Amino acid sequence: MARYIGPVCKLCRREGVKLFLKGDRCMTSKCAVERRAYPPGDHGSTTKGGRRRKPSDYALQLREKQKIRRIYGVLERQFRLYFAEADRMSGVTGENLLQLLERRLDNVVYRLGLADSRPQARQLVFHGHFAVNGHKMDVPSYIVRTGDLVVVRERSKSLVYFKDATKGLGRKRQPGWLALDPKTLEGRVVALPARSDVDVTLQEQLVVEYYSR
Repeated sequence: MARYIGPVCKLCRREGVKLFLKGDRCMTSKCAVERRAYPPGDHGSTTKGGRRRKPSDYALQLREKQKIRRIYGVLERQFRLYFAEADRMSGVTGENLLQLLERRLDNVVYRLGLADSRPQARQLVFHGHFAVNGHKMDVPSYIVRTGDLVVVRERSKSLVYFKDATKGLGRKRQPGWLALDPKTLEGRVVALPARSDVDVTLQEQLVVEYYSR
């Protein structure tokens, strides 16, 4: 599948918020949003007449969709499939959509604190460093279920990366729907994620409105 391989800081600047695509760097003064809080490009800081136009409803809906896509690292076609599935589920469509995205394996690895960013977590999963319920899993989009056990494979625990990651687990806060044993690097899905578990400010209703046009 094609992936975006350009400068990720431009994505944050385009959306006007931190998407936390570079891990700890996003929390420092080196963050592109902190240094240049306007969209990239020659005309990012101003528009015609030196003023910024008020965005239309469609523009707000589009930007929110793009922001959520970029946070979770999902391309347009796959995002549409997630939305279609969320719409078929019982409950609130927007919340269902966020729950599906939170349950992606790469996001679970990130939320367990075993990666500094979702892009890094995606790469770790793709390289086969994790197993789900005892089976090697290298599909970042795999949707976990309640009771699933996500573990770092034995052959990967000896790598310098995971040894260093173990030392920093104590300072990383994990959501209530996940539980991690820092000694064994085993994480369990103890519940389905709730809307309150999403750790970024999102307006998922705008996405519902976008696809309902």
